[in-house]
Amino acid sequence: MREFLERDLSGLDLCAIFIDGIEFKGTLLVVALGLGHDGKKHVLGLWQGATENTEVCKSLLEDMQRRGMDTTRDYLFVLDGSKALRCAVAKVFGSDVLVQRCQTHKRRNVREHLPPEHQNAIDARIGAAYKMTTYEEARKSLDLTVRYLQRLNPSAAASLREGLEETLTIHKLGVTGLLRKTLTTTNPIESCFSVARTITGRVKRWRSGDMVQRWAVAALLRAEKKFNRVKGYRDIPQFVYALNRKYLEKKEEAA
Repeated sequence: MREFLERDLSGLDLCAIFIDGIEFKGTLLVVALGLGHDGKKHVLGLWQGATENTEVCKSLLEDMQRRGMDTTRDYLFVLDGSKALRCAVAKVFGSDVLVQRCQTHKRRNVREHLPPEHQNAIDARIGAAYKMTTYEEARKSLDLTVRYLQRLNPSAAASLREGLEETLTIHKLGVTGLLRKTLTTTNPIESCFSVARTITGRVKRWRSGDMVQRWAVAALLRAEKKFNRVKGYRDIPQFVYALNRKYLEKKEEAA
């Protein structure tokens, strides 16, 4: 576990970082997963806390920086929608950081505001919008859904509207196909923890937070051994080019 927590990250050539908070055995763990230019995934670290607050998330990011993560490079951050996590990323990596909000979390949040008889129809509309090729098409369709929800359920409309632009970052970068599917959700982290839940399924007595951390690290390392290149990895060079160009445009606008 100590070797895992002290991993040197300076040699990793990353283009995207997935971060999500997972409730695990009564404890919250915030986990970071990196995507390399070669399409391979790397577990970057985890941090334990009572809640997914800004300080817990910031501590994880600062620990990654301490272990060699270059915070001046251009990354796409794929986040679950937590405001605390978004704030922590901005504090460590800069206010102009590019963020892709998890589309799966967004759809789930909207569903939870709706009565059962409307959930499937609205979710299908949102899912169809996210599958559209261009940013303009997707944004227009989602805006129509927001207006429809405003009459049906204002709370659901507000849920969809909140952070909507950042759910379309990948569209604005022009990423399509299988790589888009990879980069629009935090599912890669959640799949790691499905391995963890399988491994720890028969453990009945959890004595301490240290025990939770040790088992979580063991499970993450087990999952990492089975990692394959992400779907759509052949399109990563085009994605990196678009990512760097987008950062350059933002810096020119700021100047």
